[in-house]
Amino acid sequence: MDGIEVLDQALELKPDIPFILISGHGTIDAAVDAVKKGAFDFISKPPDLNRLLITIRNAIDRSNLIVETKQLRKKVTKINQSEMIGSSAAILKIKETIDKVAPSDARVLITGENGVGKELVARALHEKSSRANGPFIEVNCSAIPTELIESELFGHEKGSFTSAIKQRIGKFEQAHSGTLFLDEIGDMSLSAQAKVLRALQEGKITRVGGEKEIKIDVRILAATNKDLLREVEEKNFRLDLYHRLGVILIHVPSLNNRKEDIPLLIDYFLKMTNEAYKHTPKAIEKAAVEALQQYNWTGNIRELRNIVERLVIMSNQTITKKDVDTYIFMQ
Repeated sequence: MDGIEVLDQALELKPDIPFILISGHGTIDAAVDAVKKGAFDFISKPPDLNRLLITIRNAIDRSNLIVETKQLRKKVTKINQSEMIGSSAAILKIKETIDKVAPSDARVLITGENGVGKELVARALHEKSSRANGPFIEVNCSAIPTELIESELFGHEKGSFTSAIKQRIGKFEQAHSGTLFLDEIGDMSLSAQAKVLRALQEGKITRVGGEKEIKIDVRILAATNKDLLREVEEKNFRLDLYHRLGVILIHVPSLNNRKEDIPLLIDYFLKMTNEAYKHTPKAIEKAAVEALQQYNWTGNIRELRNIVERLVIMSNQTITKKDVDTYIFMQ
């Protein structure tokens, strides 16, 4: 085969591969033909090494962009599949509040135990807002070391500290014209709280090690599993920041406080798991559902989802009460 034929077959097998064609027949027609057929670039022999290096670098950047785009599409699909399931009075009230609050730019503080679905509330507020086409940036404040939280939120300039080998854009800037979701805000250090408060008051941030003030247009949503007023009393959280964040308060109840939603949630997770494992759909008997309703859900919805997945994997075609008794406490 000649180069063009190799190009045709290569792109048929791996259409996302950046393909650079190097040929001794360096005519304009050959180059145009190669690019039309999907080549990333066409280089004549003998290749100029500087141009070749630049072309390879650009090809790698393009390949990385394709990967990132696919990951974002998967994330969007996951978000679209993640909805608030339930018909209890508490869930209906939350949905009503979201519909009222989402169109505004009001800051919202979402409270509730771990695993109750606080992130779902935040995403629903974003997706129903005028910022829906903008970015939704999430920061888990409890997962970031205290010494790095300011860099994570506000970015840093090159050389501002030992490991700052290049400039970094922080989450506030990344969320410009969109929504910034500060999850587990109760775990944020007092120094970072002060800077967040300033950003909310002035609509400006300064990168770590920088002097330039950067204007930001961001809607802030925050969530916590802690009692922030108690944290205020214990000097762990700023009262002024609490009032800034809590313009609207939404409390998501524990699963134990809305057990009437469990059958709907089981049905939803059952369908999701059946689709994920691509096997003949499994059913669940009524007695098994009733047994799950009686369980003490300390891990809330996250725990329920995991147990439904476990039951799908371990059970036969129909999940029975015996399966629930056998596998719910499986270690």
